[in-house]
Formats: sequence, C-alpha cells, structure tokens
Amino acid sequence: MSQTLRNLGDLTDRALPQSRLAIIDLRDPEHPREYTHQQIDELAGGVAHYLQQRGYPRGSAIGIAALNRAEYLAAYFGIMRAGLVAVPLNIKVPQETLHYFIEDAAIQLVFADQARGELLKDRVEVVDFDGDFSQLVTPQAFEAVIPEKDELAMMLYTSGSTGRPKGVPLTHYGQYWALDVTRVGGVEPDDAQSRYIVAQPLFHMNGLFLAKRVFASNGLLVVLPSFSIDSYLHALAHYRINIVTAVPTMFARLLRDPDINRYDFSALRKVMLGSAPITLGLLNRIKAAFPGVEITHGYGTTEAGPAVFGPHPDGLPTPPLSLGYPLAAGELKFADGHSGDEGVLMMRNPAVTPGYHRLPEKSAQVLQDGWYYSGDVMRRDENGFYFFIGRADDMFVCSGENIYPGEVEKLLESHPAVRQASVVPLPDEERSQVPVAFVVLQEGESVTREALKQHTLAHGPAYQHPRRIAFLAELPWAATNKVDRQSLRLLASTLEQEQRWEA
Repeated sequence: MSQTLRNLGDLTDRALPQSRLAIIDLRDPEHPREYTHQQIDELAGGVAHYLQQRGYPRGSAIGIAALNRAEYLAAYFGIMRAGLVAVPLNIKVPQETLHYFIEDAAIQLVFADQARGELLKDRVEVVDFDGDFSQLVTPQAFEAVIPEKDELAMMLYTSGSTGRPKGVPLTHYGQYWALDVTRVGGVEPDDAQSRYIVAQPLFHMNGLFLAKRVFASNGLLVVLPSFSIDSYLHALAHYRINIVTAVPTMFARLLRDPDINRYDFSALRKVMLGSAPITLGLLNRIKAAFPGVEITHGYGTTEAGPAVFGPHPDGLPTPPLSLGYPLAAGELKFADGHSGDEGVLMMRNPAVTPGYHRLPEKSAQVLQDGWYYSGDVMRRDENGFYFFIGRADDMFVCSGENIYPGEVEKLLESHPAVRQASVVPLPDEERSQVPVAFVVLQEGESVTREALKQHTLAHGPAYQHPRRIAFLAELPWAATNKVDRQSLRLLASTLEQEQRWEA
C-alpha cells in the first residue's frame, strides 16, 4: 500500500497507456463522446490551472452541480489538484437547499450544467459546462498540489432525511487509503480491461468512488447522465460492460422490464451492490436474470468509507445477504448491543471524516477517539461474517418489541407475488407504533392484503406483521437512488387519516 501522500485529484498512472479510452459520455446516446485517459488528465489539468489563476486560497470550496458527464469528473479531479475542496452538490434537492449548500460550504464558484447554473447564478459565480467552460479551460498538464495528511480533498452532503443535509469533509489521505485497501483486500479488483458503467449520481459516494477506481486502474467508464431502465440496459449490453456497481433499488427497477431477455449481457461477470440493504428475494431475482454473474453486496458510509468488509481470510464462502468479513486494515466494534455479536457498528480507519462541517454537536454524537458510530445495527455469525439488520434510527417499538423495518421487508419479499416492499411505523395509541407496508407486486401477480399478513405471521414473530398494507406501482426514490422512507411515512399518515388503506 502506498505511504506517499498524494493528491486525490491525480489518480492517473501515466506509466500506463494514456491513449486508452477512459470515458464514453452518453448524454446524447445517438452521438456518444469518447475521451482517452490523456484527454481527461489534461482537461482536469486545465481546470486546476484556471482555478489557480483565479487565486483562490488553498482549501477554498468549489462546487459542481450537474447531471453526470465527462466534464463533471474533469472538474472534480481538477479542483482537488489545485489544492481546493471539491463539493459535488445534490441536484435533486429544492433550489432553497442548493442555496443552503452554497452558503454552508462558503462555495466560491460552481461548475454547472445550464439547468443548474440558472438556479445558482444569482448566489454564486458559475462556469457553465454548456457555455463558457470550453473558453475558460484550456487542457494542459498540471503538477498537482501535494496535500498535508489531514488536508481536505472533498465534501459530500448527506441526504438529510431528518433535517438539513450535513456536510461530510473527507481527506486526500483517507480516500487514497480506502482506494488502496479495497484493491489490496480483494474487495473490488480492478484492471485496465474493466469496463464499468455509472448512472447513479456523481454527488453520491457510490458513483464517485467507482469513478476514482476506474481512473486509478486505467479502466473504462460509460457515463449515463442519470438512471433510466431503457438507457441503462442498452448501455450495459451494447458497451459490453463487465463489472457493475450499483444501488440495489436500481436493479429492482431493471428487473421490471418485461423485455430484459432481449439484451446480451454475456460480457458481464460481476455485480457489486451497495449503499442500501438487499433482500434474499431481490438477490435471487438478480441471479436468475444474470446467470453465471458473481453478485456481491458491500457496505460503506460517506462518513467512514467503503473499506470495511471483504472475503473471508480462510476462503470460506460469503453467505447470502452477508456484507462479508472485516478487512484487516480497519477496526470494528459494536455499541449498544444486547450481546457481543450484535449491536450498532462502529468503525475506525483513516477514511473516517474529521467531523461534520460546522456541526460540532452532531460530530460529537457520532465521533469519539476516531471511532465513527454508524447507526447501522448488525450481527456477526459464528464464522465472523457480518449481516445488516437495520438502522438504529429506523427502529421503532410496537407493544414493547423492537422492530427493524428491514426484517419485515424480508418477510414480505419472501412471498412469490411480491417484488419489493418498504415498511414504516405508524403512530398507534395502544401500541406506540405499528408496522405498515407499501408493496410492489411482481408483473402479472396478485395477492390479497390478508394473505400477505398471514404469510408474515407464518414466517416471523407476530409483532412484526404489517397492520396495514397498500399496493403501489413503484416505491418512491430519494435523490441517492434509495427508497424514500420519509415520503412513505407521510403517505402512511395521510392514508390513515383519510381511511384509504383499502382503496
């Protein structure tokens, strides 16, 4: 593992063939734009030179607000090369929240596409990817600033489902450490022949970390501006993608395409899912749709990085739904557990954030002596494999019993008619809170609410069964491609008030 402090914006190994394709940009799928590693390297250098010429003090925040595109990644790398802090902004939030990001991070300038630039130009200086970017940025070589060990490289904002989004600063050293560990630990092997695809937003750690790995390994990344079923499946087949990293919800939607079998996925060899829980039902459906493809489920957080779990050191096969075995490079322990093998996961490693931006009280709640309190409740089996149970803050109490929504969702999705389920709490005078479920059925299937209730009663504890069930055509998505539980809580409250659960 490299011990030299390096700039996170300068991942390129120039000893490798720089003429190799780095990006295929599909903003216009009829006219894809191709970039070599050398072209992206020089474009990032041009961004760094432009920012250096502007005279921003070292450590100044520079934002990016756009759909996925090649220039997004060039700007991201270039900002960091110049010794500045890259702040990829969640563009799926309201304009008011975008303005909050600008103020909270003290962002000096934003690289944006035209649509996002219009929303921001009254609050901050904007360089328009679709306008003056090409006039202001001249591709060129640039010697990256050498960072200090604790120097910030980037800041991401959490989804903020329970209040204002929180800025998560991350260091050059910590992110390089995570890249090295995932490669050395055998978690996510990369090579120059790897062909990846990204449709998850680049303001989210899942897609952004993938992009860094591609450039560190001289691989190829097919870039979709955003996720849609048709464009993703077509690109997956047409560009012979062989490794995929994605959020499970994305694959839940892909499998709803009735014509998925018309595509040729013979090049695909590995699908790595992460950033959200997965159920056995969804895992089995993915395996059926992509036979012979290795399916893994990883774990990571924005605050503590993705370098947490990997293969068992003795070669034991990873059980279905397990996140893997702890990597030797980091430290793990449980908090708030009822036994030594279950509790809230805590992590300590170089990738852990130094603390939330301008939120010392929030930081103190989750960080102590370098340990990060994840809020994710897990259990460990007899072989040392870890399994996700649920979020500590999603857990609710029904008649004195702790209920984790994910456990109820697994019960519901074990029914053959159910494609996807999401469970949220509903206030109840007698029992404090009761579980209620929103269910998406398999294409062409039908089942009654009562049959689903009986299924959960037969296969799990009685207190876990959903007291209300509503059928939806599709679950709502949050900006990070996860299920939007907050909107489902509001919908549950509305259905209860209006007595429309049976509608």
